[in-house]
Amino acid sequence: MFGFEDMLHSEFTDLPFKIMFYTIVFLFGICIGSFLNVVILRLPKGESLIKRSSHCMTCGAKIRPIDLIPVFSWLMLRGKCHSCGEKISPRYPVVEALNGLLYILTFYVLDINVKSIITCVLMSLLIVVAFMDWDTMEISMIIVGLIFLLAIPLHLFYHPEEGPEVTLKSRIIGAFIISVPFFIIGEISRPIIKKKFGEDFRAIELGDTLLMVAAGAVLGTQAVIVSTLVGIVAAAVGGLIIKKLTKDSKFAFGPFLAIGIAVGALWGDKIAQWYTSLLVIE
Repeated sequence: MFGFEDMLHSEFTDLPFKIMFYTIVFLFGICIGSFLNVVILRLPKGESLIKRSSHCMTCGAKIRPIDLIPVFSWLMLRGKCHSCGEKISPRYPVVEALNGLLYILTFYVLDINVKSIITCVLMSLLIVVAFMDWDTMEISMIIVGLIFLLAIPLHLFYHPEEGPEVTLKSRIIGAFIISVPFFIIGEISRPIIKKKFGEDFRAIELGDTLLMVAAGAVLGTQAVIVSTLVGIVAAAVGGLIIKKLTKDSKFAFGPFLAIGIAVGALWGDKIAQWYTSLLVIE
């Protein structure tokens, strides 16, 4: 019988098919991105994600179905509410488009397989982590738990054609190799920060630590180390920009860790292997 795997390696992998496939992936991604906006806004408030209808945050007018088309409705409305004319944040289409583009990138890098589908779910959860932490300085443990659970299907449905296997041992070590140092740094820094600034917070919060537990379980040892390095570099650059613009040295670490985890999910093992090859003396 002509199956899914046969299709991937047949004449259907020509340019027209790829254009059609990536178009569908993008449209599906921006639809999921629209729901991510709801999650980012409502989850920190403890509001229902499905029962309450979408409405204007200024006038309370119910949003029409025609205005719910991801990305395109915002463009057609020119970023304004149809009822009161108040500006709608451009972040809504940004989140939607970002999710769609990350889906395309995931399938482009990892090919069309089960791992890519699971990684797309990871990308969506990382978007929620990044924007929610940016808004509230908190990382939802519900989202972290969902990321952690992705390690199960990734491990159970591994196929050799999807790349090098991440063993159970690698996932277990990965869950602790970054999170334990993060926890120690947080514990050591807490009394120092409280004494110097009078504020009760840690250099690395528990939410960031638990996020790296989940990331390590999903990515394995090598990729999570790469993710952390990318996240730290991104945070260093981002922190300098934020401090220059706001004069505030305190910022959310989660968005930068999310960037690192996304990079690690797509290229982590390849980057680690490339770096290891530089250390080999012939």
